[in-house]
Amino acid sequence: MHCAEESRGPHRLSPTRVRRLPRRGVLAAASGALAAPFLPRFARAAQFTWRIAHSAPSDFSLQLRLVEAAGTIATHSDGQMEVQVYPNSELGGPVGLLAQLRAGTIDAVPLTSQLLSSSLAVAALPMLGFAFAGYDRLWPAMDGDVGGFLRDQIKERLGLVAMDRCWDFGFRQITTGGKTIDTAGDMEGLRLRTVAEADFIALFQALKALPVAMPLSALEATLRSGSIQAQESVLPLVKGAGLFKVQSVCALTNHVWDGQWMCVSAKSWSKLPPKLQQVVAGALNESALNQRQDTMTADTKIRKELEATGMKFNAVDPESFRATLRKSGYYAAWRTKIGEAGWAALEKYAGRLT
Repeated sequence: MHCAEESRGPHRLSPTRVRRLPRRGVLAAASGALAAPFLPRFARAAQFTWRIAHSAPSDFSLQLRLVEAAGTIATHSDGQMEVQVYPNSELGGPVGLLAQLRAGTIDAVPLTSQLLSSSLAVAALPMLGFAFAGYDRLWPAMDGDVGGFLRDQIKERLGLVAMDRCWDFGFRQITTGGKTIDTAGDMEGLRLRTVAEADFIALFQALKALPVAMPLSALEATLRSGSIQAQESVLPLVKGAGLFKVQSVCALTNHVWDGQWMCVSAKSWSKLPPKLQQVVAGALNESALNQRQDTMTADTKIRKELEATGMKFNAVDPESFRATLRKSGYYAAWRTKIGEAGWAALEKYAGRLT
């Protein structure tokens, strides 16, 4: 799973942006982290009360858009349903929340592909290295056959109901202290920091780089010393952790993407009448689309801020990376891991990989 320090990256919204969020009866988090001055009033108490929990801070887009969805659900259900949103790991960390969700003691949790893959290997499919060059290829896949395949697997294997629209966790990029990475050949022998996850390490080893797993707290000093030359992460982390102080070039590799499936307990879902199921799904899917736009807006803003510090950005040739991964057997190994049905769905959008 993504370590907690990595999850601080996507995507904090400024106070101005927060105030502009649509308010259609905003429902406060049970923690009181968000005020609810416009809570809709209904003549009767809610018949259904849900708890949605996650680990992101209360000023992140994920939280704010979940609160937005809660207000939509309250309004469109005419007060029949109340949704309480718990940020900041108040009900547990990611692993604990997944366990509670499967046990039915929490109603819904946004779960990354990486976390789901700890229990369901095929869930890691969207994180395949260099599978998607950008969002123009990614979202048709996730909203189409790839997403449908994964939702079916999540329901069949984990007993969870995943909503149709995946939320955005972001593409990862590579920064260096000065070296420009244009093609896969530029990765050979490069010592770079990555997260301590087998899938990430395997990707960079297949590219003939020298991946080093280390905590984020030690990264800036290590980069400054020159003992490693590069790192990979989402852009908000580059800015938030101050890595631009010791890294001057960013290759827009989009080498790995992850998202968050809004997963609902099958027990909770089955208790809702069909009309309320439509209300809940509609609200969560709509807010997912809004959160995707938040992420894109935030990344554009952060890139401009990093450019202002002197960081230079360059595009890469994704086909050179794919060719190297194909030759190394990386894609063949993933094809065996994912299975033919999932692989066929992926190549429909990504093109030939093996």
